[in-house]
Amino acid sequence: MMMQLLLIGGMGALFYFLLIRPQNKARKQMEERLSKLKAGDEVLLASGFFATIDRVEDKFIYLKLGTTVVKARRQAVVALAGEPAPEQN
Repeated sequence: MMMQLLLIGGMGALFYFLLIRPQNKARKQMEERLSKLKAGDEVLLASGFFATIDRVEDKFIYLKLGTTVVKARRQAVVALAGEPAPEQN
């Protein structure tokens, strides 16, 4: 009985350290990056477009795509143009 509980506990710890913890760390880093966005930053969007931020609001950002300004959610930003895009698992 004790061995079974140790095995289940070990599997739970392994699950936490291999899946949950890295995902939480990546999410926090992305939230931090999104909170630091400002007008003039060039960003890569999830659609693959590069755009320049025109202005930033709470949940939305306004992006310049050529001569057009479009509204997008902050979560559409994958990375700043100068940094590599995060790996998809």
